[in-house]
Amino acid sequence: MATFIGFNTVNQYKKFTLTDLQLIQRDLLNFVNIRQGELVGRPDVGTKMWDLVFESQTPNTIEEAKAEMKRIISLDPRIHLVSVECEPQLNGILIELEIQAVPGQVTEFLRVFFDQQTRTASLI
Repeated sequence: MATFIGFNTVNQYKKFTLTDLQLIQRDLLNFVNIRQGELVGRPDVGTKMWDLVFESQTPNTIEEAKAEMKRIISLDPRIHLVSVECEPQLNGILIELEIQAVPGQVTEFLRVFFDQQTRTASLI
């Protein structure tokens, strides 16, 4: 597997360098915490998930959430989406992703929770 190297200051105190899957996870979280159209001059960056979090959790909304996560994952050339599941929660949406780093055989399971109250996405 190729080594991806990046920089992170969120919850880091001395070691700011992230590599491989840690970097991919951090980049994914950074991306999903931006509402689509929120970044000045870059209307294509961000996600529509925050609009879906505050809608009633119907089967149609769940399918839209899955489609949005597939779109987000497809924007990152370092990873390939194996599967995506979506579960409505009491105060948000839980997305379960199975991703594979490209090129590689390692499969990683991620659980991303979109919280209505804090309006943040986090890995659980």
